[in-house]
Amino acid sequence: MATDIRLKEGLSEITDALVASYTECSRINHLGHQPLPSREAVIDIINDLYDLLFPGFGRRQNLYLGNIEYYAGNLVDALHDKLTQQIARALRHELCAESPYVDCEALAQVKAIELLRRLPSIREVLNQDVHAAFRGDPAAKSHYEIVFCYPGLEAISIYRVAHELLLLGVPYLPRMMTEYAHSKTGIDIHPGATIGPGFFIDHGTGVVIGETCEIGSGVKLYQGVTLGALSFAKDSEGELIRGTKRHPTLQDDVIVYANATILGGNTVIGARSVIGSNVWLTHSVGPDTLVVLEKPALRVKGSSAKTDALMYHI
Repeated sequence: MATDIRLKEGLSEITDALVASYTECSRINHLGHQPLPSREAVIDIINDLYDLLFPGFGRRQNLYLGNIEYYAGNLVDALHDKLTQQIARALRHELCAESPYVDCEALAQVKAIELLRRLPSIREVLNQDVHAAFRGDPAAKSHYEIVFCYPGLEAISIYRVAHELLLLGVPYLPRMMTEYAHSKTGIDIHPGATIGPGFFIDHGTGVVIGETCEIGSGVKLYQGVTLGALSFAKDSEGELIRGTKRHPTLQDDVIVYANATILGGNTVIGARSVIGSNVWLTHSVGPDTLVVLEKPALRVKGSSAKTDALMYHI
């Protein structure tokens, strides 16, 4: 520890400046209000949900049909309480200014119960996602390996829960969940995107799927794919117009290879089309279309003419 006590005399000045900034920069404060949702609690909820969606693959081993009902029942009961508390915090922050007398806990409980009710349906879709990964990746040795190891499935699983929460009108929590998945996997899926069953992201790092994307069934993406916005419309005062479709539509059984970029809310990729690596696409293509770059011309220089000739031959 530093021993020059004179340097500490400036700490009160630093504190005063910080406190002054809390008034000047009030948009990034949350003072004098009810608590916001907890990041740690949301991660804990994700872990509980994972144990229910993929029993035996998570924190608890040695599960079998004789004890799974007891284990699942305890998790569901605990999740009811955790979800209700975090949803209520999110709702209270969102509604307190306009509707201060809303019973946020009662409203949150209804939404928590409804999410839990939807878990079997989410499992049915995830079952198709896992099978799509197994069919689409010759490196996969089993469905178990996909559940244990594939970051794409983890990101998709969290997205599917977050999307249901968004449909239930829950603020903050859906985005907190998908950003947690983003931080773990490098895969950025906005919870507002609509994604059909049998979705597979191979490798995954750097994939971006925007809020208003519509993705059909059986779609496969590789690493580095961006499904983004082409431009942002603004109103007469220069403010962004929100709530419009800004991101592309991919119909059933589309394949998009590594580092391709597809932009625009009016861009539709027809069913069974294949978009090649590094393609930059801002307009629609019909079904059964192949879009690839022309073969690039590479020039590789070596230290001698002999090396040059060898490189060009390769």
